[in-house]
Amino acid sequence: MRFSTTVELGGKTATGMAVPTEVVEALGAGRKPPVTVTVGGHTYRSTIASMGGRFLLPLSAENRTAAGLAAGDAVEVDVELDEAPRAVEVPTDLAEALDAEPTARARFTGLSYSAQRRHVLAVEGAKAEATRQRRVAAVVAALLAEPGRAG
Repeated sequence: MRFSTTVELGGKTATGMAVPTEVVEALGAGRKPPVTVTVGGHTYRSTIASMGGRFLLPLSAENRTAAGLAAGDAVEVDVELDEAPRAVEVPTDLAEALDAEPTARARFTGLSYSAQRRHVLAVEGAKAEATRQRRVAAVVAALLAEPGRAG
């Protein structure tokens, strides 16, 4: 389903794109449908969110760069309902640390896709190996410390 919109800046760096209500309704998957998004020749997976009475698609810095877009750009967006399972690829070092702590592994497994992804991105975003190891340890510690607040 195709629609026209503008890449919007929210705050200093967050960007998104407004989605017409009729598009969300036509997808037939509720108010937060999982979708594949194609914009600027780049395709990514996301979820349409409802904020302030509007429907929005997030557009991360990584996806903006891949699509060659910036805030203020007028764009054509294609969205399709994404019915494929959502599974986060956990890097080996994080997986091993989680496996060493069965409680942390169980809590990680119980998190939503986006919460799991936040933890993985924090680990993968480390430039130095020492930082990466600290982030792996921090993820495990957070999962062990507060099961309801780790995501």
